[in-house]
Amino acid sequence: MARVDSQPVSLGRAVKSEWIKWCSLRSTWAVLGAAVVGMLAVGLIIGFNTRHLTGNQDANDLASSAPLQGFFLGQLLIGALGVLFVSSEFSTGMIRSTFAAVPRRQPVLWAKLAVFFVITAVVMTIATVVTFLVSQAVISQSRPGFSLSDPGVWRYVLGTSLYMVLAGVIGGMIAWMVRSTPGSLVSFFALIFVVPQLFSLFGSTGKHIAQLFPSQAGEAFTVAQPEAPHLSPGAGVLVLCAWAVAAIVAASITLRRRDA
Repeated sequence: MARVDSQPVSLGRAVKSEWIKWCSLRSTWAVLGAAVVGMLAVGLIIGFNTRHLTGNQDANDLASSAPLQGFFLGQLLIGALGVLFVSSEFSTGMIRSTFAAVPRRQPVLWAKLAVFFVITAVVMTIATVVTFLVSQAVISQSRPGFSLSDPGVWRYVLGTSLYMVLAGVIGGMIAWMVRSTPGSLVSFFALIFVVPQLFSLFGSTGKHIAQLFPSQAGEAFTVAQPEAPHLSPGAGVLVLCAWAVAAIVAASITLRRRDA
């Protein structure tokens, strides 16, 4: 009888498997591409609309962070991408085969997280840089614009990319816990939009609580003039990272305690 060599499951092999899954799903590239196109489109529109100063334009539309306002759309698409990258396996039942190949389960979570984080971080960082440069090229045809060397610009460019990527990480972790695509999407959108707005209805105290949610924390370091009250840029980064870490921990605990 021929001998069959088996190799132990490692994180590296799990990452390779998740990379293959990512590449084989056209929907992942489609959603990621839509996020890039959305960023570029919004940046071009803002650049075109603000190339001439009219005196009645919003301050944030004239700030150095203005071309990156496409992150309002990007956060939805990257968040949905994080959800779909995880929940699609539960909806098709493929997760059972994945867990059969990786019985410890935790490497699957870390592998998906690594693949998602690296791909979206690289793509969205390039997208934000290109969006800023293209928008400023449009503006500079009519008036002086901003450059990457201006104070605070790199914070907005890299911060915008970081916010969208971490929003996607939170979406993916929600999917590990909810395990349903519709339920995960609703939960993600509620966390990003609905719940903070509900808190804002309860006066000053509610608004101060709302600023601790991911979307408000992200605006603190991606928008030149965020709506008051708001966190400092550094505090915004820490709060957003805390949300991402908490989501990862919660997903990891859920994955250990629940069956597929």
